[in-house]
Amino acid sequence: MENIVYILLGLTSIVGLTFIIERAFALRWKRNVPTEIEAAVESCESPEDVPMLKRVCQQHNSSPLSRLLLLAAERLDWPKAEVTDALQTRARKEIVRLERGLVVLEIIVGIAPLLGLVGTILGMMTTFAHFNERGANDPAELARGIGLILKATLIGLLIAIPSLIFWSYYTKKVEMLAVEMESICDEFVRRQYRAVEAGQAGS
Repeated sequence: MENIVYILLGLTSIVGLTFIIERAFALRWKRNVPTEIEAAVESCESPEDVPMLKRVCQQHNSSPLSRLLLLAAERLDWPKAEVTDALQTRARKEIVRLERGLVVLEIIVGIAPLLGLVGTILGMMTTFAHFNERGANDPAELARGIGLILKATLIGLLIAIPSLIFWSYYTKKVEMLAVEMESICDEFVRRQYRAVEAGQAGS
């Protein structure tokens, strides 16, 4: 039975490592907030510059920021409040995509120590059952057996601790990315509507 627990711990560690590596690539800052798009937003000061921004965003369409800006750029003829609502709805979807896999790390943080504890308890039950049958004449043998048993708890903790560290780090990084993308999109929308209002006032 203990072997099943060790197999589950091994699978848990493989799944955790897989998601840690996958999220490391998926949450790279330049992948989600490319410097080219930031520069394009900075230079997009009027509706005449919007086609240029669209071209840049289409070149980086794997970025959530580019998808948000394209959505806003294609709806500039809508009222500002409706554009803002559409952006917020799409932004929630993009954040969910960024958070994909983090829930797996969160589950591993909780389940790995418990699996280790289950392995320890099962091992101790087996060991003490054998000692009851044979007699506990060798304390050193008992201590060695308990030491081997406790490794299940150690393995569980060694899986859970890195998972907790990376889960916390990635969660904070998603939050930072969300704030940055919201700031860039908000700046773009306000600048465009301000330019339109200024043009209407001038005419």
